[in-house]
This record gives sequence, C-alpha cells and structure tokens, in this order.
Amino acid sequence: MSPESTDPEEAAADHLHTLSGDHEAIHRSLTAWLADRVDSPEVSAFSFPTGTGVSSDTILFELTAVEAGNPVTRRCVARLQPDGANHPVFPRYDLALQARVIRLAGERSPVPVPTIWWEEPDPGPLGTPFFVMERVEGEVPPDIMPYPFGSWLSEADPADQRRLQDGAVGVLADLHTMEVSPQELAFLDDGGPGEGALRRHVDHTRRYYDWVASEGGRTSPLLEAGFAWLETHWPARESPTVVSWGDSRIGNMIFRDFAPVAVLDWEMVGIGPAEIDLGWMVYLHRFLDDIALSAGLPGMPGFMGVADVAATYRERGGSEPGDLEFYGVYAAIRMGAVIFREQQRPLLRAGTPLPDDAESLIIHRASIEEMLEGSYWSRF
Repeated sequence: MSPESTDPEEAAADHLHTLSGDHEAIHRSLTAWLADRVDSPEVSAFSFPTGTGVSSDTILFELTAVEAGNPVTRRCVARLQPDGANHPVFPRYDLALQARVIRLAGERSPVPVPTIWWEEPDPGPLGTPFFVMERVEGEVPPDIMPYPFGSWLSEADPADQRRLQDGAVGVLADLHTMEVSPQELAFLDDGGPGEGALRRHVDHTRRYYDWVASEGGRTSPLLEAGFAWLETHWPARESPTVVSWGDSRIGNMIFRDFAPVAVLDWEMVGIGPAEIDLGWMVYLHRFLDDIALSAGLPGMPGFMGVADVAATYRERGGSEPGDLEFYGVYAAIRMGAVIFREQQRPLLRAGTPLPDDAESLIIHRASIEEMLEGSYWSRF
C-alpha cells in the first residue's frame, strides 16, 4: 500500500524495522532452506525496495545454484508475512491465499504475474511464512516521491502515458474476464452475512475501519459519514462478481516500454463487482495527483480520466462499467481507512497518543469532503 513516509531513507528504515530477527541469521536460514530445493545455493546480500509501500516484508536477492551441472543465477523476491505484533496495516494477512490467486491468474488469464517458485507456510525457517518468486525487471511508477511530482512517467510523452494507462486498464479487463467458476472463487469470500458481493465487500471495509479506530482509540466522523453516503447512493445495478485485485494501482505494476509486464501485491484481493478495481485505479492516481497539485505542481492532466478508463475497459473486453462515481468515493473511503491505519502505526510503536483531531491523519481529507458534497468528480 501507500507509503507512510515520503522520505526514501525513512521508508527503508521502517521496512527494516518490520523484519524480525538478525539479517545475517535470516540470510543463513534462507540459504539452508533453499539447500533442500536446489543444488549448492549461494544467496547474495539482501536489498529492499524503497520506492513503494511497506505494508509487507519483501527481500530482493540473487540465487545461484547448480542446474544440470551448470551454475544458474535467478533474480528472486521473497515475500514474507508481516509481524502481527508490530502494528500491521491489516489485522489478517493470508500469504497462502495471495500465492493461490497469483497462480490462478497465471494459469487462467493473460494477466502478467511473476512465477512463484517455492512456498513455505511453516514459520519455522524464517520466523514467518513466505514464498519466493521471480523478480521481473522493469520500471514501477514510484510512491516515493509520488510519480506525479516528476518521474519517468510524469515526464513521458503523452502518447506513452496513454499506452501505459491503456495497458493497466487492460490488465483489469483480462483479470475480470478470467474463466473461473463461483465454486473456485469461494476461497476469496470472507463469509460475511451481506446479500451480494458488493455488500459483503463494503461491510468488510467497515469492519476494517472499526478495527483501525479501536486500535488507535480515535474514530473518524468523516469516514463514518462516507460510509453513510455509500448507503444512500447505493448502485441500482450490481455488476457480476469477479476476482477483485483490490490494490489495483499502477504503483503495483512493473512496466517495460510503458507496457505492463508484472502485477504485484495481492494483499487486498477479494471478490466483488469489477468497478471496485476500476474505481480504485482511477482514484489512487487522483490521490497522488491531488498531492502534486496542492504542492503547486502541474500534475498529470488527462491521465486516468474516468471516461477514458471506462472506454478502454469496454474495448478490452470488460463489461460496461456502472456508477464509477460511487466506486470512486468508495475507493477514497477505503484509502482513508488504510491511511488512518498507516499514520497510526509509528505513533503506536512509539507509545505516542494520537492527536485529538485524529482526522488530521487522513491526508486526503479535503478530497473526501468534496466528494460527499458532490463537487469532486465533475472535474474529471
């Protein structure tokens, strides 16, 4: 998810804090674990991503092993389940479920996902479950600093920006049209009592917000007003239920030549109408672009426009999107709950009380207020 800090060194330090244990010991344990799976493994020094969010633990390394009598080097990513005692972003983190979805998408759709080579559900070897997958080369639109502030993407030719946008939306269409039966998706249903996938999704988000508020000892009247707004603006028509990537933003994709080559970070995966992912993709760009505009920067006008995204989605085989304003507001409220939690974490770790005005932690507060007033989406 989105970063807690816009300073790369602070973000890296925060990430290292979440990895429990001595790094040299983890290196030795990982090498020993790999020895049961490959011949004569040699593991390089670790590195850690610093340009994107830190809601989970990710280790980058190179693995050299003997295959068919010759040394072969693989560029690897180890994805570790975060420490549940270290004020995690999410109360439940199911790494095995993520791996299952990644494999399903890779087998049943053209969605570009990394190959998962090995999975370890036992926390014994590294102190937490993990899996190891291939490291795909390419560029990621950065969170730190946010890509609209000046990046390879914001400074690209508009035609290349549009190519990236269309490719990203095409990924959603490919995911949502994946041939999979309702029975095969049952493992993604959180079992909530609501009627319909959208109702269960929103109720799940509300339970998440309630957990965040209880953990920090502060509520957000704004987010609660947002949930009330959703109830009074509920869509008249609900699209078919599909696999919902959940964190469907371009910052969770790797691109080469402005085309998507890998889809990452499935920690918010679930099921629901396709518009959940579409609204999230559109709003998560707006979230970063609004920050750029507030800083006096030009932002990225014309990028991820609602009508353009809907048209591309249809052209790439997706269904007709409905009521994207509703789903854009829902995305902002979901993001508000996550940001509320992310901003709490360093305070909770330090034993510092949250501010009396807890809503000051929700950095896109003004945008949500405009949405609830009905004056936001008309600009896009």
